[in-house]
Amino acid sequence: MRKRYAEPASVDELAALITGSPAVRVLGSRHSFNDIADSDDLLIGTSALPTDIAIDAAARTVTVGGGVRYGDLAKALDEAGWALHNLASLPHISVAGAVATATHGSGDRNGNLATAVRGIRLVTGTGEVVELRRGDAGFDGAVVALGALGVVVEVTLEIEPTFAVRQRLFAGLGWDVVADRFDDIFSAAYSVSLFTRWEEASVSLAWIKERVDEPGRVGEDFFGAVAETAPRHMIAGMDVRNTTEQLGVPGPWSERLAHFRFEFTPSAGAEIQSEYLVPRAHAVAAIDAVRALGPRLRDVLQITEIRTVAADGLWLSTASGTDVVGLHFTWVRDIPGVAAVLPAIEDALLPLGARPHWGKVFGRLDAAAMYPRLEDFRALADRFDPQARFRNAFVRRVLG
Repeated sequence: MRKRYAEPASVDELAALITGSPAVRVLGSRHSFNDIADSDDLLIGTSALPTDIAIDAAARTVTVGGGVRYGDLAKALDEAGWALHNLASLPHISVAGAVATATHGSGDRNGNLATAVRGIRLVTGTGEVVELRRGDAGFDGAVVALGALGVVVEVTLEIEPTFAVRQRLFAGLGWDVVADRFDDIFSAAYSVSLFTRWEEASVSLAWIKERVDEPGRVGEDFFGAVAETAPRHMIAGMDVRNTTEQLGVPGPWSERLAHFRFEFTPSAGAEIQSEYLVPRAHAVAAIDAVRALGPRLRDVLQITEIRTVAADGLWLSTASGTDVVGLHFTWVRDIPGVAAVLPAIEDALLPLGARPHWGKVFGRLDAAAMYPRLEDFRALADRFDPQARFRNAFVRRVLG
């Protein structure tokens, strides 16, 4: 069957497209690296749907079109004196797409981006418009839903008063220190990321983001690591101008919480990404296991980022029920090479309880073992999409 593409300009037009097709998937900012967005028939783009941004100061929420990008939302919120609790590394991704895949930023106290959701409005497989609010039956299953329930046209998010952030980089953090003081390291700032290629004698970079309105706990020495005195990209040889400002210069959260500037256009097709979210209790064991694989990863790995995410209660969230540590791999675009190393990574991490990021490349997946509420999600999918229009090959693999 030849694939079709459409960009509806209204919810009514969207509903008609859905009910007129046997197989539908929606495209956000197209930052997924697997087949989660593939369709056997109709692909729907969201760029023509409403992109309104409505702030409710009394409720401390913002309601946005699902296709709105986080960078645009962040700018509008900051200008109005408001903020989100966190951003992912790239601000170019769409709100609905990031939420649906449990995409995250970093920070011991910070849940993934889906945890800020207070409400969603979606068009189901029957063309019905459904609104769910936090506390409603099924809400915790409908937020991180992999696009399996319908097209999310509107998302309501929690907001807070705007705040400033400074970020600094430190080099030379010892692996022995990471093992011995893991909790101290990752609780030292609002957001902490470690970057490595695994074969170095120490962590390549510790990337620290501190809220200016909170007491600073990081001096010029970060657990023995030395503060960088010039800006750096996390990948050697890449243009540092694409990264958000460093060296401790305070700036709005909207221009510091992401690693990359919104005005920078991210690469398209030049890389592959994988990520595994490991229960925090097994973080050090996971790091040790991947370090042992370092020589096998050398030829295909650009960089790995290690960061923490707080637990939540969303059924298909990769942090559901437990604090997690994300090990994010950015690979060169060598599909056979990446496929050759993923089994070894999964052999090391899956026994520790790792869950793969829904929008990245992975191999094995036993969703029933990883997600205790999977059967409840299946029932929710059957109710919202009884004709299985949104159940593409990816979703069928997940649901079994």
